[in-house]
Amino acid sequence: MAVVLGCQSLQGVLAMREVITLLEQALVHEAAGKTTVSPKFVTDFEGGSMRMLVAADREAGYLATKAYHSAGGTGARYVVTLYRLQDGELLALLDGRGITDLRTGGASGVIARKVRVSGPVTVGVIGSGNQARTQLESLAAVYDVQSAAVFSPTAANREAYAREMSQKLGIPVTAVDSAEAAVRGRVVVATASNSRSSEPVLRGAWLERCRLLCAVGNTRPQFAEADVDCFRNAGLVVVDSWHALEEAGELRQAVRSGALPEAKRASLAQIVSGAATVPREGLVAFKSVGSALQDLALASRYYELLGSRPGLPACTDLASPR
Repeated sequence: MAVVLGCQSLQGVLAMREVITLLEQALVHEAAGKTTVSPKFVTDFEGGSMRMLVAADREAGYLATKAYHSAGGTGARYVVTLYRLQDGELLALLDGRGITDLRTGGASGVIARKVRVSGPVTVGVIGSGNQARTQLESLAAVYDVQSAAVFSPTAANREAYAREMSQKLGIPVTAVDSAEAAVRGRVVVATASNSRSSEPVLRGAWLERCRLLCAVGNTRPQFAEADVDCFRNAGLVVVDSWHALEEAGELRQAVRSGALPEAKRASLAQIVSGAATVPREGLVAFKSVGSALQDLALASRYYELLGSRPGLPACTDLASPR
């Protein structure tokens, strides 16, 4: 009989370093041709939308789906289902909000492990929600982060972020009053905004000292979080899924403009497996749209650790859709 694992039962079970390693293992399976990953299936309806993702990992022995919907303008609700591939048995239903936040942060940690940074690491963050938090947590799990700056449009939100992340990570995090102030001069930049606009919140002109850009906020083709120069100026652009080239508006714009030729593209699986290498210098841009393979990697570990425990209620606070 399938178990139900609610949000509260998942909290604190996986540390960020373990999350990064779990995602790396799944990417090794992907590079070896042992996985199948779907694009996002999107259905819009009056007042909301539903998205669904599917992945199978034959090496791990699991199949997973994730469905998440927004209705009435209240945010997104997520559910992940985990199956055993051998016989198709439904093993678990898991609240997907925390899984989504963790795997989005963890994916940036995977690329960070491959992008060497010399000297003190400073981080600029655009966004102050759950995924902006896991971005900084993940980067701090890889790099010796000396300080960070954060911008989001609501002063109270960015100030709360700075206060809470300073306490959690033990580093100075400063709230600033513009996106440019947050990222200019920073060695690593993460964008996890909830902007829904074709007007980018990040400009490549601000990244003159940036070694790694992790752009994770936008996952829709009609919007763009980073401008074309962010990708034109990069020596390498890494995507967590090849579907990102169609799903992310900023990548579509970069391809159309000629700023992102095939020779400058690599998948995260290629980087992890060594099939593609990271330049020793210059900007590396990472664009993440998320995949069910990432959800599977975490859901299967939760099931293996917690499958015999009773479930708890799902989270009541909502997140931006991803």
